[in-house]
Amino acid sequence: MPTLLDKLIAYVTLRADAVAPNRTALRNGRRPAAKVFSLVFYVDFLRHSRTLPLLAAAFVTVGASGRVAAADAVAAQDLAKASGCFKCHGVDKKKDGPALRDAAAKFKPHADAEDKLVYHVTSGERVKFPDGHEEDHKKVKTNDPKQTKNLVEWILSLEGGTTY
Repeated sequence: MPTLLDKLIAYVTLRADAVAPNRTALRNGRRPAAKVFSLVFYVDFLRHSRTLPLLAAAFVTVGASGRVAAADAVAAQDLAKASGCFKCHGVDKKKDGPALRDAAAKFKPHADAEDKLVYHVTSGERVKFPDGHEEDHKKVKTNDPKQTKNLVEWILSLEGGTTY
């Protein structure tokens, strides 16, 4: 059974072979898209060097660590929808609660951002609304810590928010 590294090498090799005809177009005076040419050049360099296995290993290692790993956005959004998060929070727009991008911008600088957000979505702590009244924050509707962690990682992966 092929390993993840073998699959990555096969994918890169396949992509290099798929765009290889563009190299002849360059020799004939036609200019392919810069991105395609860059990809072909870079992949050719990697294919003929011993760098690819190291690069693939680094990619897998970084992808498996902490916040760098991509959250399952679809599952996170489904959980947020099922838990009623979007009633008070928009991804981009402030509603009764802050936009999720803004929450990400607020918490990202903190080393314990993930723990703080997990606590916030699971504890039912009191929150203050724009009109001044307070309510208990709704809890995420799951008992699976992995699903909660995925939701929090997705929120923290959102870019472009403003800190308030």
